[in-house]
Amino acid sequence: MLKKKIYFILLILYLLTTIVFSAEKAFIQVLVDKEIITNVDIKKESDYLKILNPNLSTLDEKRINEIAKKSLITEIIKNKEIEKYIVNNENNELQESLLENLYKRLNLSKSEFQSLLIQKKNYSLSEIKKKLMIDILWNDLIYYKFKDQVKVDSNKLLAKIESAALRDKKEYLLSEIIFEKNVDQNLNELINKIKTSINEIGFNNTANIYSISETSKFGGKIGWVDETSLSNIINQNLQDKKKNQYTDIIQVGNNFLILMIDDIKFTKIAIDKDLELKKLIDFEMNRQLNQFSKIYFNKSKINYIINEK
Repeated sequence: MLKKKIYFILLILYLLTTIVFSAEKAFIQVLVDKEIITNVDIKKESDYLKILNPNLSTLDEKRINEIAKKSLITEIIKNKEIEKYIVNNENNELQESLLENLYKRLNLSKSEFQSLLIQKKNYSLSEIKKKLMIDILWNDLIYYKFKDQVKVDSNKLLAKIESAALRDKKEYLLSEIIFEKNVDQNLNELINKIKTSINEIGFNNTANIYSISETSKFGGKIGWVDETSLSNIINQNLQDKKKNQYTDIIQVGNNFLILMIDDIKFTKIAIDKDLELKKLIDFEMNRQLNQFSKIYFNKSKINYIINEK
């Protein structure tokens, strides 16, 4: 009984605090176990996601709020899993470095980013740091749990580099949508739904809605990728595509992938084989760890009670 009273008091205090700092009246939208997500939280998250991917602003408010709600649920579950294994020791230097990387990714200065937060009455910088740390600590957790299961064939990668050294280096500026099919879903219907969405609201907005990848917050944007770091099947799907075209569906394990070519460039360079090999090994390790991340998250999610109001 005492525990219930304490929880009730904390709930009231949370709602009162939220109301004080917001002009909007707060009400509960989602409970993840006992973690509360209010309409105010969803509004803040949707505004933050629009900073990360400005194309989101073209969507209707209901759809943006659904994306924001999904993002917050994911963040809460990840944080709860992190707390089971990792002690967050408030590494200020790392947090500042993460912020700098975020500014670069968004092509904004620190002052421009802060102005956007103030303009949208969004998160404080300290809150952004916490959000970025959740992503980093989640990656640390996945690495700790699955590093021994990652398999990289260095000889095969080196052969790719030596083959590429004979011609101009080709790089793709890519965006991705990685999606999964639930047991009760028809794959063809799901694919048609995603393709229709791409044609109607664009690739990046569709990534925000359907992609289960960590890049979904940024509209699926991966950045520049050397063709040698891609698998044969992905290269085959990309080779006849031009700028602003996307690939057919590529099956990757139990998931499905669509890639959009945002740009292509060719570079004449002398290849540093050791450096390129290190890059390819890192890329391949990250690719496999991302797969483990999706599997582990989906398994973890089952253990949480999610109630949407």
